Amino acid sequence: MRRYDMVIIGGGAAGLVAAREARRLGKTVVIVQDGPLGGDCTFTGCVPSKTLLAQAALRQPFEAAIAAVHEVVAHIAAGEDAAAMAHYGIDVIHGRAMVHSAHRVEVNGIMLKTRRLVVATGARPLLPPIPGLAQLPPLTNETLFQLTAAPASLVVLGGGPIGCEMAQAFARFGTAVTLIEAAPRLLPREEPEASATVARALQADGVIVRLATSATAVARLPDGSVQVTTDQGEPAQAEQLLAAIGRAPSGRGFGLEAVGVRLDARGAVVVDDAMATNVRGIFAAGDVTGRLQFTHAAGRMGWIAAANALSKVAKVRRFRFSTAAIPWATFTSPEVGRVGLTEAEAATQHPGARVAFLPFSHVDRAIVSGHTDGFVKLIAVPRRLIGHLGGGRLVGATVVGPTGGDVVHEAALAVQTRMLVGRLAQTTHAYPTWAAAVQQAALQFFGSSSGFSARPAQREGTSEGTSEGTSEVTT
Repeated sequence: MRRYDMVIIGGGAAGLVAAREARRLGKTVVIVQDGPLGGDCTFTGCVPSKTLLAQAALRQPFEAAIAAVHEVVAHIAAGEDAAAMAHYGIDVIHGRAMVHSAHRVEVNGIMLKTRRLVVATGARPLLPPIPGLAQLPPLTNETLFQLTAAPASLVVLGGGPIGCEMAQAFARFGTAVTLIEAAPRLLPREEPEASATVARALQADGVIVRLATSATAVARLPDGSVQVTTDQGEPAQAEQLLAAIGRAPSGRGFGLEAVGVRLDARGAVVVDDAMATNVRGIFAAGDVTGRLQFTHAAGRMGWIAAANALSKVAKVRRFRFSTAAIPWATFTSPEVGRVGLTEAEAATQHPGARVAFLPFSHVDRAIVSGHTDGFVKLIAVPRRLIGHLGGGRLVGATVVGPTGGDVVHEAALAVQTRMLVGRLAQTTHAYPTWAAAVQQAALQFFGSSSGFSARPAQREGTSEGTSEGTSEVTT
């Protein structure tokens, strides 16, 4: 039997951050990982997909691009392997963990005794029950980067971030791409203006975008191609099919149910905002919780789980996970950066919410760069007692543009610190930069700026003619 202060099941972003925090607190820790450290992000998620996108933007041949993907993955993985963890004093055991209690975990016939347990087992590609889909089987993010040549044609199921990013990347490699999305617009979690902008960009790259369309059956034809039957229009046919419909939490198969840990219907480990499960001593973090499935969110959850499990401070005041100020980005071209509430969410939750919308056609950096199909959208709500004085408190922002995923972080800081929008308007920004558009938009809360003024927030579908670029794309 080996004894540790903390056992972590899973070596992805959440597990790695939790382990480092445990060591920072001077505790002993071991990571149990069934596979290489780094998890989905390093091997099948962020790292390979963003490398492929960068190579596609440079119009590199696919063979050179996929070689670059493997090279970058290997480089980053080298900083996360067992040898790298040993440098921090973190033990690593490769194998499948089985939980016997909150304080006992078995792996490879070895019993680990621990004060605290963190479950960080991630998620796996979700395959909905479409007849024929599982039997195909389709490409997923776990197999996509094993391709050695770009397919001549590709059907992408799902218009979320992964679907949109990969549809655009493969279109730029010369693949004939059809993207099928059941919702009436792409990126349905984002602002409608962002959805429309990305749809236009994908179409400009040659992607056929089919919205409000559901796949009803999938079959492999005699010539080896894939046919997708839909509830709208003709079937789609291609050499390959990519399923990018979401990810299912991987909470089952580790004995958690047997020791009383509550899982939901998806297989997610149910936690409170302190990352604690219903079983004392067991915490969970990252994608397995079913919360925001982003690497940086997983890292934050991992830190909170370890801190609450082991730190003396947490005995007085526990650390809490909140999504209110966590930004994210969709790395299409243009990028979509987002933090906080959308306009529709703010209109529902905050009476008196106001919106500033600035199209890039009125931003000098966008004009000189030739990338004017984008915008900045800021959402502010009245503060208690002072109302809209100072512009109100920023609660949400979306930036769509070449560097939208970076520019949005100024807004994320403002949301995190509950900043008055006036602070953004008062801050001098370098000219001409993309970030200067944030200041231009913030000025709308105090009067006309670039010909635009802030307006009341409206629920989705009720706004008419208030913003540029809101029309949906249909095919």
